[in-house]
Amino acid sequence: MNVHLIDDAMAPALGDIRTAGEGDVICIRPAATSRRDFPRYWEAVGVALVRGAAVRVMNREES
Repeated sequence: MNVHLIDDAMAPALGDIRTAGEGDVICIRPAATSRRDFPRYWEAVGVALVRGAAVRVMNREES
């Protein structure tokens, strides 16, 4: 199991997100939407979701 965190200051490689699958968790903090490359990450998260990864969009309280 891998946990991937995406926020405004750091994110794993896009390829790591795209290859995530069952047993992996991707956490997206609200600040991640300010990244210039966020649309590419959002697409990669969709691929991971289809592959079975759990995706958690965190609330501001959880940041």
